[in-house]
Amino acid sequence: MAAVKRRVFLSTLLGSAAASAAKASDGFPYGSSLVFKAYRSGDMIGHHALRFREDGGQRFVATSVDFDVRILGITVYRFNYRSHEIWSGNAFQSVDAETNDDGTNSIVRAQSGDAGVAVDFGSPPAALNHKTVPAGTLPTTHWNREQVRQSALLNTQSGKLARVQVVSPGRETIKTETGTLAATRYDYTGDLTMSQWFDDRDRWVKSTFQVSEDSTIDYVLQE
Repeated sequence: MAAVKRRVFLSTLLGSAAASAAKASDGFPYGSSLVFKAYRSGDMIGHHALRFREDGGQRFVATSVDFDVRILGITVYRFNYRSHEIWSGNAFQSVDAETNDDGTNSIVRAQSGDAGVAVDFGSPPAALNHKTVPAGTLPTTHWNREQVRQSALLNTQSGKLARVQVVSPGRETIKTETGTLAATRYDYTGDLTMSQWFDDRDRWVKSTFQVSEDSTIDYVLQE
């Protein structure tokens, strides 16, 4: 009986280990959601939220960003952004993004193909512009750590190809809403100026970017 129990225990243990290994092997570090609070010069101005879903071998990523900047209780600036991405494993397939930048609307639609990434972009009701950027170009949707290894990214607000240089100053401890995390920092210069942090699970866990000489926006992860 003891031998049987040992075999059952070992079978269960090995099965659990195999399941964990299989889960880790897919390389995707996120659960179903990722949410940040956004702060401007210390004041909370909104949220940046992502939702992840897998279906039929494809990964779907929905992003929503809502900022409302107020001075003395009066809204002086609003920003709203929505995007929907489709990925096949680690291969980017498409993105459809809409931005309302304080009343100025823009659309970016991109589809990956053999000849490159076809991009339609512009501000309705005017006709959209069209161009093709190099195959393998990734969108500026922040969550994918692979973007720190790129020299150009598709800006999903403007449709422009953003040339970037990314360097890592090293490891830092960052604050979240519930504690702290060890993460690696990446600083962007060129057409994009910002800093991002990714933890040891390859999760995007913090961002900061300057919007004017005296104004900085910081993202704090909700955990």
